[in-house]
Amino acid sequence: MILPCEIAVKSVIPAVKALIAKQLVERHDLKQEKVAEILGISQSAVSKYTRKVRGYAIKIDDIEEIEPLVEKMVSLLEEGNYQRREFLKTFCQTCMTIRKTGIMCQFCQKTEPKIAIEECDFCLNSQSSKRKLIRIRADKV
Repeated sequence: MILPCEIAVKSVIPAVKALIAKQLVERHDLKQEKVAEILGISQSAVSKYTRKVRGYAIKIDDIEEIEPLVEKMVSLLEEGNYQRREFLKTFCQTCMTIRKTGIMCQFCQKTEPKIAIEECDFCLNSQSSKRKLIRIRADKV
């Protein structure tokens, strides 16, 4: 059984990191070495992100809803003394927004051919799943 988060690790997360690295280098004029330090990755990884060699299994740079989220993460990282919790919350929100577009469906289908994509709407309706989880947690208190 493949979980959507497993697919996201291989496709969505690298794509988001690539957008962040690219913005830090191109729009904020930071050196690749500085971006590597900020992101906790190598300079060569930053180079690959900016040259579209890595992190482009899916195309997300034209999804309007994620643009402000990526900008927020870039701003948080550039400040240097950001709240980790705020960054992680924004990153997860970005991932959920991307998942709702349905672009991960093809990767799920490829990874697990038994999945009936037309019947699976987990990512597309993840907001309702989130509300259910909040209710379950509230019931335990």
